[in-house]
Amino acid sequence: MFFELVYDKSLAQASYVVGCQAAGIAAVIDPKRDVDTYLQIAQANNLKITHILETHIHADFLSGSRELAALTGAEMFLSDEGDENWKYEFPHTKIKGGDVIKMNNLTFEVIHTPGHTPESVSFLLTDKPASSEPVMLFTGDFVFVGDVGRPDLLEQAAGIKGTQDIGAAQMYDSLHEFAKLGDYIQVWPGHGAGSACGKALGAVPSTTVGYEKIRNWALQLLNDKQAFTQELLADQPEPPKYFAMMKKLNKVDRKLLTEVPKIKNLSKEEFAQIKAEGLKIIDTRPWVDYATANLKGTLSITNNNSFSTYMGWYMNYEESFIVIAEEAQVEDIMRKLMRIGLDNLSGFITPAQLMEFEAGNLSSYTPITKETVKEKIAEGGVQVVDVRGAAEFKKGHIEAADNLVLGKLYNNLDKIAKDKPVIIHCQAGGRAAIAYSILQAEGFENILNYAGGMNDWALEEKTIAVTA
Repeated sequence: MFFELVYDKSLAQASYVVGCQAAGIAAVIDPKRDVDTYLQIAQANNLKITHILETHIHADFLSGSRELAALTGAEMFLSDEGDENWKYEFPHTKIKGGDVIKMNNLTFEVIHTPGHTPESVSFLLTDKPASSEPVMLFTGDFVFVGDVGRPDLLEQAAGIKGTQDIGAAQMYDSLHEFAKLGDYIQVWPGHGAGSACGKALGAVPSTTVGYEKIRNWALQLLNDKQAFTQELLADQPEPPKYFAMMKKLNKVDRKLLTEVPKIKNLSKEEFAQIKAEGLKIIDTRPWVDYATANLKGTLSITNNNSFSTYMGWYMNYEESFIVIAEEAQVEDIMRKLMRIGLDNLSGFITPAQLMEFEAGNLSSYTPITKETVKEKIAEGGVQVVDVRGAAEFKKGHIEAADNLVLGKLYNNLDKIAKDKPVIIHCQAGGRAAIAYSILQAEGFENILNYAGGMNDWALEEKTIAVTA
């Protein structure tokens, strides 16, 4: 058997290539959209991709199943569980719990594991030449390392009311079935630490059924459904705005993108035209560089592992936009955007071009220190805005701070003062820098960035307000 994990750090998303070397064929499970990765793996190992398997209709990334099928001719095996709202709307092979997908010496038994979503399935792999017993379980967003999939996304992100309690009950039942599996079976989940599909995902890539029985919080509560449900729904991170669009695009017959587009480097005249047309300009430099010299109206979203998530919060799927980025980073940026379906990147300029094109028009700011924050709070007449998530705020915050979650900032501009200084902060500086650029673009002129954030505040402070 051939096996390779493909891990996308930008979305903490795992996909898998599983091959039967005797037959020279392979399956890809939950592929990301820039599918050249899988083609290269297959070619390097003399394999032909013939099977594509999906665990569920994903909310956090745009599946590459259809792109991969278009390029390879592979058969797509997709869940036919759930009601009519959870059916794929393009040609595919339908699978249900109890079905067995054969791939020469390998078999994938389909297990219906609802909870995260109604149509969720897991794949139990048996490598026949090695053993008649199953060896691996691909769980998608059902069971993670140390956590389980959240059941509230349909309600919180897609607005389908009443689904989170149903999902929690289904998850409880699905976990009872999971606990019956052999302790030795390896568990390969769809996400790792950093994903918004759960709240306590582990950082290691895999686990076993037996280890999760003794470690995973959810499996410790299978004798108390009420306590399980309460804990499962409590303090989940805010689902990014783009999740609802992913649910739609992963179901419907959409436009395919079978290669990574080449992005144009804009001339000074073209950049001027972009500004005149009012297209959004995303500055992907580290936020400290943005603070040193920035063009008002641009958004500071650093090209790091959170880039896709924050682009998904702030961009819609109709508007074109450009980025400020080093040329060597543009392909990486485009791949990250492709993975959430943001295909309208229409050009880029480099930081050097920014300095050349906008010489004399650039702004700057200096983050303030904890001492300055204390002084201004003591003086009064200042608003402190904490842009962290609600669960983070609940664990501890600066007294009298207002919690306005970064991803929802555009919806809460009316709650930010324009008649007095506003101090913004997060945990360590990155999110506050994004907030600063948003507020600056929206015309707020008295914003102060406490870049040290709660990491700095908590170092010496003995009193941090905690919400009960």
